[in-house]
Amino acid sequence: MIKSPKLLNLNSKKVLIRVDFNVPLNNGQVQDQHRIKSSLPTIKYCLKRGASIILCSHLGRPNGKKVEKMSLLPVGETLADLLEMPIKFSMDCVSEDSHDVTLGLKPGEIHLLENLRFHKGETDNDPSFSSQLAKHGDVFINDAFGTSHRSHASNVGVVPFFSQRGIGFLIENELKYLGQSIKSPARPFILILGGAKIKGKLNLILKLVEIADSVLIGGGMAFTFLKAKGKEIGSSLVDDSMIPDAKKILSYARNNSVKVELPVDVVVAESVDAPHSRQTVSVSEIPKGMGGFDIGPETIQHFSSSALHAGTVLWNGPMGVFEEEGFENGTRQLAESLAADGDHDRVVIVGGGDTAAAVNTFGLANSMSHVSTGGGASLELLSGNLLPAISILEKP
Repeated sequence: MIKSPKLLNLNSKKVLIRVDFNVPLNNGQVQDQHRIKSSLPTIKYCLKRGASIILCSHLGRPNGKKVEKMSLLPVGETLADLLEMPIKFSMDCVSEDSHDVTLGLKPGEIHLLENLRFHKGETDNDPSFSSQLAKHGDVFINDAFGTSHRSHASNVGVVPFFSQRGIGFLIENELKYLGQSIKSPARPFILILGGAKIKGKLNLILKLVEIADSVLIGGGMAFTFLKAKGKEIGSSLVDDSMIPDAKKILSYARNNSVKVELPVDVVVAESVDAPHSRQTVSVSEIPKGMGGFDIGPETIQHFSSSALHAGTVLWNGPMGVFEEEGFENGTRQLAESLAADGDHDRVVIVGGGDTAAAVNTFGLANSMSHVSTGGGASLELLSGNLLPAISILEKP
C-alpha cells in the first residue's frame, strides 16, 4: 500500500520531498505559480507535524550542466512569499555544503536544493547520485506528479534508501481524479479533446472512447478529423500521417455508439501573425490559403451545451491558439462554461500541459474540480499505463 503523509511518522524527521517546480520563468520571475501552490498542502502538513523539509525539483532541461537561467532560486523566493517564511537555499543539490545545511535544519525549517538536472545523474537514474540525494532525508515523499512517468534518480532511484516513504496530497488528488473518477465516471461522461496533434494521444483516445458518452474535438487536431471526413481545410494544421488513425477513431466511436462532435465553424486567418485577416467561416467554406486557429461561436455554443448536463467532463487540449489575441475565445468561453456554478453537480477534470496553462491564464483553475499538474504523466495515467515513480512505492 502506498502511504499518504498521514500514515508517516514525521515528527522531528527530515523529510525529503520531490516536488515539481518546473515552472515558466521570465527575467528571473515565476510566470505561473500553479505547480508551486499545488505543493503547499503537503509542505504545510509536514511542517505542522514537526518535520524539517528538504525540497528537490528540476527546472527545464539543462542536460547535466549548470545553467544560471534555470536556477530554482527565483522559485524559492516565490515559495517563501507564499508561505510567508524564510527558506534556506543551496547552490548544489548534493554538495557537502548542502548536506551540512540539511544536517543543521530544525523542525519547521525548509531547505530548497538547486536544480536536480544540473547533474546528469538525475535523468540517468544514477545509483551514486541517488545515494547522495537520499542523504538529505529520513523520510521520502514524492509529490511531483508531472515527472512520475519518468524513471529518474529523485523519484525512483532514491526510494530503496528509505524505509519510510509515500506520496503527497498532490499525487493523491491526481490518482483520485485521473484514476478513480475516470474508471467509474458519473454519467454522462464527456471527453473534450484539443491541442495540435493526435499523435501521442491515440491510445488515450481509443481507451476513453470505450467509456465516454460523447467526444468533442476542437483545436488543431480537429482538422485531421475533418480532412478524414473529406472536408477541405485550407492551410489548417493537419497531420496527414494520422488520417487513417482519425478514421479508425471515428469508426470505433460509431461502433461503440459514442457521439463525436467536430467544429461546425472556425476562426481562420492567413497566419497566426496576421490577425487583420481573421474571419469566422463554416468548416465547409474554409478559403484556400487560410487556416483555422480557433473554434467559432456556433461550435462554442454546441460544445458548452453538450457539457452543460454532464456528470463528468475530462478536458485535454485547448480549442485554439489561446496564447494569441483573437484566437483565445474558444478556449476561454468553454472554460468559463465549465467553471460556471449551477444546480448541476458535475466533476470537471482539466488535463495538464497547455490546458492547465489556459485555465490558469484565464483565472479559472480554482473553479474546476481538478487541474492536473502533469502533461505526459496525465496522458500515461489516463491511458492506463503504469507510472514508474508511483509503482515503485507499492513495493515492500
